[in-house]
Formats: sequence, structure tokens, C-alpha cells
Amino acid sequence: MSDDHHEVREFFTARAADWDARFPDDAPAYAAAVADLELRTGDTVLDAGCGTGRALPALRAAVGPEGRVLGADLTPAMLEAAVRAGRHRTALLTVADVTRLPLRDGTLDAVFAAGLLSHLPAPEAGLRELARVVRPGGRLALFHPVGRAALAARKGRRLTPDDLRAEPNLRPLLTRSGWRLSSYEDVDARFLALAERPG
Repeated sequence: MSDDHHEVREFFTARAADWDARFPDDAPAYAAAVADLELRTGDTVLDAGCGTGRALPALRAAVGPEGRVLGADLTPAMLEAAVRAGRHRTALLTVADVTRLPLRDGTLDAVFAAGLLSHLPAPEAGLRELARVVRPGGRLALFHPVGRAALAARKGRRLTPDDLRAEPNLRPLLTRSGWRLSSYEDVDARFLALAERPG
């Protein structure tokens, strides 16, 4: 495992036990973002970097009992918190690096990724790997329950022009990675970029 991956795992291991308690009101924002992904009954969807699995119940509801929901995260402690919360009943959970997924090409209909981009050591390679496992015409949701400005303010930082999630940076990054940005929303209440895997 690379040093970058060790840092990510250490960061989230230290925070796993109280992660959900720190963000108790996020469930409706997750559900709304999942709705905007427009999953269909029977779809196969991956929550990439699923953490404690806050999106998993909404993803399960969207694909129905016939669908498949996978949750992958680099940090075992986050998945253990997901199990304690009972979210393992809605998805198949696995410890995995989302930059090297144990999935065949074109296996998925969609990927949901909350807060993932800022934790990828090599964002272009990570997004390319997500494109690899999604079928042509499949979709990607890059989500955060608060917008860029609100998140920066919460962390006592300023937004900078090199922020990967700024639309002028994100659009070409997605294009280079095998995606086409289809919608972009960055407001205080949420960040949501939807992309499609071109056919």
C-alpha cells in the first residue's frame, strides 16, 4: 500500500467510530443525490469509498431487491462502523482500493462517490478505474453533502482556483478519465457532479 493510501486509512480509522454522529443530518442529502443518479430497478451500483455506508440504504431502495449494491472502502474501521449501523444488510461490503477494483470491465451500471475525489492520490487514474468498471452509458455521481465554499469555510480555508472540484478543472479531468460531465451543481447545501460513460 502506498504512503498516500496509508495516510487516508489512518485519517479515517481515527474518525470511524464517531463519523456518523458528527454528521447526523446528512441522510436526506444522500437520498436526494442518489435519486438524481436515476438508477433503475435491477441495476448494479458501487458506492466507491463508501465509508460507514450512509448512501447504501438509498442505493438499495433505488435498485430494488433485484439490483446489486456494492460498497468498497480502503478503511476496515469504516466498514466495521457500517456493519454496526446495520448497513451491511443492504449491500455487499468489501475492503478495496477504488483505484484497483476487483471487478471486471463494464460490470456496473453506476458509481456513487461521496467525498472521494479529494482522497484519491491520483485522481485521473482513480476516475479512469471507475470508468473501466462501468458499462458504456453508465453513470457516475461525485457528491458531497455541502458545497465547496461551505466546506472550505467549515475547514477555515479559502477556495483556490486549483480545486479539482471546480467545474473548469473537473470537466477536463473527467473527460481525460473516460467520462462526460452531464450536470454540475455546487451550492451551500450540496455538491453534485453527474457524469456519463460515453458509449
